[in-house]
Amino acid sequence: MRPHKSDRLLSRWPLIVAGAVVLTLTLLVGGAFSVRAMIHRYDAAVHRGQLLDATARQADPNTPDPMAKLRQSTIKGPLNYLLVGSDRRATDPDAGQRSDTIIIAQVDRDLRHVYLVSIPRDLYVDIPAYKNFEGGSDKINAAYDYGGGGPRGVQLLSATLTKLTGVKFDGAAIIEFSGFRKVIDLLGGVNLCVDHDVTSIHTGKHFTVGCRMMNGTDALDYSRQRYNLPDGDYDRQRHQQQLLKAIFKRAGDGGVAYNPLKLDALIRAVGDTLTVDTGGASLPDLLLGLRHLGPDSLTGVRLPSHPEDVDDISYVFLDDESAGLFAAMRSATLSTWATAHGDWINPLG
Repeated sequence: MRPHKSDRLLSRWPLIVAGAVVLTLTLLVGGAFSVRAMIHRYDAAVHRGQLLDATARQADPNTPDPMAKLRQSTIKGPLNYLLVGSDRRATDPDAGQRSDTIIIAQVDRDLRHVYLVSIPRDLYVDIPAYKNFEGGSDKINAAYDYGGGGPRGVQLLSATLTKLTGVKFDGAAIIEFSGFRKVIDLLGGVNLCVDHDVTSIHTGKHFTVGCRMMNGTDALDYSRQRYNLPDGDYDRQRHQQQLLKAIFKRAGDGGVAYNPLKLDALIRAVGDTLTVDTGGASLPDLLLGLRHLGPDSLTGVRLPSHPEDVDDISYVFLDDESAGLFAAMRSATLSTWATAHGDWINPLG
């Protein structure tokens, strides 16, 4: 089917995935009672929502207890999470919300490794019918908008991804731009390595090649850039994955777990800007189940695809190799696939 022009051009804010917050808190568990108490406090404060469409949940939605897998006292892998960025700001809730960062995070069977599969925002897909939307083909991040943004937008996005990949999800999360900036600043910044000189099209700031500590504003600004880079949006996706790892590493190196005041401030900053769907699992149990994850547990994956202009509109189309990736995601054999397809693995530093 030939792509058609979208009626609305979404103003896009490339954000970093919501899972960084969950993974950061996971790293902080450390077995300390005080940290566990903080996580229980966070569990009570975080926003909850039904973020997954019934067709996209891991268990059969027609069973009496579709969330049984995650209600077990022991969390078991593999686990699939849909992680979405939103630019809705708490200080201006009427300004609308858009999705730009979409990542499928798969935790392996041993709960010791996470594969981050970035989904290009311009990927051309079939979007199923949903409420007042009759269905049709468009860029994937239009699904979030057609669903109405927020939890309903993620529901349609999850249904679209399950239709595309065959992968079902154990949970999902949305984080807002302002929350992630605060997290980075509370951690004292993150260390990022710029691999190509680039000038921000948003702020005019020039980022030169080299490694440096960046505050929240600069880190997110750099991760937003896709123009004037060799691989365009694919570079942007890789930089977002690198930022996720940098946040994860900084949380462990910065002694947050041993600073109750800083940890409390981090939890409060996150709680106002994060919405989660844990699939029925308690957040403390989930975090404890993932406690063995660390910065080196992350592998970034680039979706086998290519950009193409159609009627002066930029789209991304799947390559044949994507079928093998989706099959590996369904069977939780991404480690084998990654070994055989190194060209699609992003170096995260």
